Amino acid sequence: MKKKVAILATNGFEEVELTSPKEAMEDEGFEVHIVSPESGKIKAWDKTDWSKEYNVDKVLGEVSAKDYNALVLPGGVMNPDNLRTNKKAQTFVRDFFEQKKPVAAICHAPWTLISAGVVKGRTMTSYHTLKDDLVNAGANWVDEEVVVDQGFVTSRNPDDLPAFNGKLIEEIKEGKHAEQHA
Repeated sequence: MKKKVAILATNGFEEVELTSPKEAMEDEGFEVHIVSPESGKIKAWDKTDWSKEYNVDKVLGEVSAKDYNALVLPGGVMNPDNLRTNKKAQTFVRDFFEQKKPVAAICHAPWTLISAGVVKGRTMTSYHTLKDDLVNAGANWVDEEVVVDQGFVTSRNPDDLPAFNGKLIEEIKEGKHAEQHA
């Protein structure tokens, strides 16, 4: 059965943090959908300025975690800052964790995870400026290229994408994880 993966993003996502994992997953034969609160197109951010627009495959309110095998959250600053205040986005993210499906987040994306209430007790990494936010939310923050905690994959920045993509694909192939928190 073909694996289906949702990439949750909105305007201002860091372009390479969406395009690189998407390409890696499609190369593995996964079906990948860009899911967004907006229909139509969303605009990427490329390091210091706006970049291309990307087609939205599914609108957030039309899909649920049960439709997918995994979730990917690209960073950028504006993207997770907007998603973290969206109740549908919080529910969508939380449902992947409740269903024990792989979730991957890079750079600033953990802001959305903090607001969804899913980082407490998790070992993870992020862009260095989010360390205090994550520690205050109960996460065990570490400064590593890629961290995997029960199917939950995190990385710090675009330089970590090769490791991030490799672990993401590995976790999607493994599928659901039994929770083993103490």
